[in-house]
Order: sequence, then C-alpha cells, then structure tokens
Amino acid sequence: MPAKLLYSLIRPALFAMDPENAHHLTLPALQRANKLGLGGLLGNKPAEDARTVMGVRFPNPVGLAAGLDKDGAYIDGLAAIGFGSIEIGTVTPRAQAGNPKPRMFRLPQADAIINRMGFNNGGVDAFVKNVQASRFYQDKQGVLGLNIGKNADTPIERAAEDYLLCLAKVYPYASYVTVNISSPNTKNLRQLQGATELDALLSQLKEAQQKLADEHKRYVPVALKIAPDIDAEQIKTIAEALLRHKIDGVIATNTTITRDAVQGLPHAEETGGLSGKPVFELSNRVIRALKAELGNELPIIGVGGIFSGADAVAKMQAGAALVQVYSGLIYQGPALVKDCADALRGHK
Repeated sequence: MPAKLLYSLIRPALFAMDPENAHHLTLPALQRANKLGLGGLLGNKPAEDARTVMGVRFPNPVGLAAGLDKDGAYIDGLAAIGFGSIEIGTVTPRAQAGNPKPRMFRLPQADAIINRMGFNNGGVDAFVKNVQASRFYQDKQGVLGLNIGKNADTPIERAAEDYLLCLAKVYPYASYVTVNISSPNTKNLRQLQGATELDALLSQLKEAQQKLADEHKRYVPVALKIAPDIDAEQIKTIAEALLRHKIDGVIATNTTITRDAVQGLPHAEETGGLSGKPVFELSNRVIRALKAELGNELPIIGVGGIFSGADAVAKMQAGAALVQVYSGLIYQGPALVKDCADALRGHK
C-alpha cells in the first residue's frame, strides 16, 4: 500500500487523540516497525542527492527538525523514513518535566500546531546514552544533529553555563550541534538573541568548540537556531555576530509567537509557539534577509511550514542550503520526505 494512502487512513485516528498522546503512540510504533523490518511501509527512501554543508556530507537535503524526538529515543525508527539528517533534542543539562499539560494543540483549519512543551526531556546524560545505543550512531548511518538548550530554572545571565555543559557532553557524538536560543516556551530565552547577550554567548561557545576539537581530534560544526519574530535590524545584528565569531551555520526558523494567520480559530489564543503553514512566509522572510547579509559565507538551514516539494524548493530559492520538516510531517505523513527530496534534486 502506498505510504500516502496508508497515512491518510491512519491520520483521522491519530487526530482524534490528544496531540501529545498521539505523539507518544506514533514514535514507539515507528521504532517497533523498524526493528521488525517493516520500514518499507513508510514508502521508498529518497535517492542519494548528497550536499556538503558546514563541512558535513548530507546524503539528501531534507532533514528532521528538532522537537519530535527530544530524548533521542527513536532515532532508528525515524531513520527509516529516509531523512538526510536527523536533529534530536532540545536537551538540557538536567531532566525537566516541561510545562503543565495540555501543552500541544492542533489547528487543522490552518495546517498548524501550537506547542508550549518547555524543553521537556530526560537530561543530557540520558540523551547521550540513547544516542550511543542507536544503530544509526553505532553504524555511522547518517547525519545526526544534537540540539542543546538551557534549563528553565537557570537564570538567563547564567544560560551560557548550561549551553557549554551540554556542548561538552554531546560533542563526541554529534555530526553538528544546534544551539537553540529561540524557543518561546522557556522564559526570557529569546533575550539571548540580543546583540550584547548573543556576542557573549557565541564567544564562549566558539572558544569551547575549538578546545573540544583539539581534545577529540575532530571538528564538529555549531549552528544557531533563531526565531522568525525578528526585524531587519535584529537579523543584521545576528548575521554580523555569526560571521564575527565564525559560527558554522544558522537554522531559520523556530516557531512564531504571532497569531495573525490563525485569528478566530479554535486554540488560536493558546500561548506557545505556532508552527506549520502560518510560519512558511515568516521563515522565508528571515532566510532571504539572512542570505542578503551572509551571502555564501555561512549556510542557512530553512525550516518552517514545508508541506510539499514546492515549499522545499521555495526555501532553497530564498537562500537555504538544506531544509528541515516537522509539522508538515504530522499533517502529510512520511511520504513528505521523499516528495521534498525529489523536488530538490538539481536545486543547489
């Protein structure tokens, strides 16, 4: 049975469930299916279409965005879908429960999701053990991005300590590391995008990265993930800081706190980050502005509202070197990965 048809039959049952419960049902099922050799039910994997970005060879340009597998517990099941890269996390130094439930809401009329999860995860030590246990890591099957953040109860002025601790712990196991300073669901986190705060953080991260590269005899690139809710001046400030500190890449963008595209819809007033189709143009605007500032000096990974191959192409045309999907996967199913990869063949 074609993967698209299979998912169209399954989706109504999943969408009848609480979104977080559906999440906790789907990922273990994916992991079990992979162990039983049933990965073929997810459809045909994309053909090889390698891109080298940040010095890393990506087998195809379509990656999984962070947030779906925060603890790295389902890497092998997700790998069966055919992603060119899998980004897991966001992980924090210590385990934390995240925000009170309910904290995830679907807005199907807008092909959107609102979440205020709050970096719920089991902590960096458990995270690393999950990575080590995966066949994907053990057999060096592909590109693994490890996304790091700060604990909710860490004062913002001490945020760098959390990032540096996580960087040191995940560095040996990562293809690249993403520094998440753009989630709207951890109080004051987005303050780190300010000029002074960002300069201080990136300076410390770069120094630590260079020491870790010497220690492990391997250079692991570091990318910064930013929000869509920034103006042209902020984009210019961030771009200059990325270049000044020789950061390896930028991921644009995280979820939005705006609600213009979903006004009046059920759950539209819930607090949290809005993802899905309403973020598509917001992230494209940031990507275009970043590209204008960065040129070819630093690669952009485009994420936000990709629901089709044409959407993935639009991200590339805006200036992205790679793309990532998440909410589109929930609405469209695993076949979206191959659709995007096929559409991007020849777009570099």
